[in-house]
Amino acid sequence: MRNIPYVVDGDWLEARLEDPNLRLIDASTFLKIPEGEGFPELWSGYEAYKEEHIPGAAYADLLKDFTNPEGKAPFTIATREQFLKAVEPLGITDETYVVIYDRGPLVNVDILASDWSARLRWQLKYEGFDNVAVLDGGFRKWKLDGRPTELGIANYEPAPFPGERREHLIVTKEEVKSALGDENIVLINSLSEADFRGETTTYTRPGHIPGSKHAFFGSHSDPETRLLFDDATLCATFEKLGALDPNKKVITYCGGGIAATWNALLLNKLGQENVAVYDGSLNEWAADESCPLVKG
Repeated sequence: MRNIPYVVDGDWLEARLEDPNLRLIDASTFLKIPEGEGFPELWSGYEAYKEEHIPGAAYADLLKDFTNPEGKAPFTIATREQFLKAVEPLGITDETYVVIYDRGPLVNVDILASDWSARLRWQLKYEGFDNVAVLDGGFRKWKLDGRPTELGIANYEPAPFPGERREHLIVTKEEVKSALGDENIVLINSLSEADFRGETTTYTRPGHIPGSKHAFFGSHSDPETRLLFDDATLCATFEKLGALDPNKKVITYCGGGIAATWNALLLNKLGQENVAVYDGSLNEWAADESCPLVKG
């Protein structure tokens, strides 16, 4: 049962750092998009975590432990067996609540979104645990506010994970194909406008899935405060896409199923629970010539 907000700020978290029921998790992962041609670089945030993290935080290695190395596309979600092995050291039980933070989406690009945190939060929700929040502004905002940090490694007492998997929170490529033209389903592309229009070469083929709406995952925060816009502003963004209609299902996607989880989190925060993530996203879709893409 959920009893904490979807998103919390630094004051909220700092006041609870000594709470024995808190499971604070650093999910930092580093992604660097090369200029021009070339494949993106992706690496673990574990070394950065050891150098500095919020006091008491344990580290979750999304790249190494929460991803299926045999998946059909990069960053495919871990199997249930893999997930249980990875999550047990975090000590999550029915008596605990989880707060997740990260160091931002991209290296050397100041996009305001905690999508790595949102990815782990979505995985926990998918595997059956709801009492999870993401830290607004992440580690960068925490540091800018002069809040405490520490070095080294922190651990929790391992515990069996209590949740049961919810298959409806993920959709496959075939399910997305079936959704094309369905007026009861809203497809949301979470990438940049240039990616959406097909003006980049990040993926095998450029463009977006036909019928997709566009909501760039990095446009939901105030550059001055580095915090999310208020709910009224967020609602205005998603309402114009039809994504807050309780009678419709929303499917979010991006490049590899990471940024899409940030939009999914915000939709949940605004009351839309009928949200699924296309885990394969464009890494899988663009690689299959039978899957249509449009530009513009």
